[in-house]
This record gives sequence, C-alpha cells and structure tokens, in this order.
Amino acid sequence: MRKSKFSESQRMAILAKHDAGQSVDDICREHQISPATFYKWKKEVADNEDENKRRIKQLELENARLKKMYAELSIDHEILSDGYEMLKKWQAQDARKK
Repeated sequence: MRKSKFSESQRMAILAKHDAGQSVDDICREHQISPATFYKWKKEVADNEDENKRRIKQLELENARLKKMYAELSIDHEILSDGYEMLKKWQAQDARKK
C-alpha cells in the first residue's frame, strides 16, 4: 500500500476547510485528492472520535464503580472505628470496676 503524501495534521487542516464551508470539490481540486480519499479521511476521523467517546464512557463507568466502592469502604471503616472506640471505653470501664 502506498504511503500518503499528507501528514495527519495536513489531513485535519483539509477536513477543517470543509467544516468552514468550502465545498468538497473545491478542496479536492486544490489539494489534488479524490473525493473518495476525502471521505475516507473524514470517516477515519469520525471513527476515532467514536472510539474516544466509547473509551470515555467506559472510563466514566469505571470511575463511578470505584467511587461507589470507596464510599462503601469508608462507611465500613467509620463503623469499625466507632466500634473500636466503644470497645476501648467499655474495657476502660471494666478495668476501673475491678
């Protein structure tokens, strides 16, 4: 397969021209590319964005799961700490009675 003469940043600049309102035919003529190539680049960018969105969604779900786990563990720790403090008080009271 032949290597493209356009770098990734050049491709993004060409695609940005289309977003700015320039027609596909004008862009293709100016940069000497076929419309198929233009649309292939556009599809690749869209696929990358979809993949990034999917990954962000996955990370958000993982983050929510970890936050929930942390909240449950901190509640457990607080309960155990309170119980330990109460146990120490009872032991101190028992020690005074003896």
